[in-house]
Amino acid sequence: LRYRDNGEGCVAIPFRRINIRLPRSSYIGPQWYFLTTCTLDRIPRFQDGRLVAEALGFLVEEAQTHGFEIQAYCFMPDHLHLLTNGTHLAADCLAFIKTFKQRSSFTFKQRSGHRLWQDRPYDHILRPDESWQAATYYIGMNPVRKGLCERPEDWPYSGSLTVDWKRMLTPPEELWVPHWK
Repeated sequence: LRYRDNGEGCVAIPFRRINIRLPRSSYIGPQWYFLTTCTLDRIPRFQDGRLVAEALGFLVEEAQTHGFEIQAYCFMPDHLHLLTNGTHLAADCLAFIKTFKQRSSFTFKQRSGHRLWQDRPYDHILRPDESWQAATYYIGMNPVRKGLCERPEDWPYSGSLTVDWKRMLTPPEELWVPHWK
């Protein structure tokens, strides 16, 4: 709720979230997607390597089911960065992420009694002038920027399922940063 003074005192006004998503059709097809999804209330759930392995397993299964390749992933303590690309015209990024989050969250809630994810992930469709290699480097450097390790290859919860991860950790000619930063 938000509050506004109407001249006679404060009145509660329901808060309506503005939909900033592109049309659903924008998330279908063979293009590059940078996604960040956070744990509920930013609780650092991914300090547990078993939970990371379980979530990564669901991510891989759903990527295969929905026609996506995992170019880069990084499980941070309280969020996941992901760079993925659709492999065919019907590849649906929103369906892919939704089912991944549902499956991982259901299993987590069965075991712990708690929700795992916040509702809406941040997404960015890479534009033609944006390098997927630079986005991969950005993802790999996240634990270094946060002071969790000295070198990106030392972080145990990141990698790629399609490219040589260590080679992708070479700084690109032009650094990439998400548009919301």
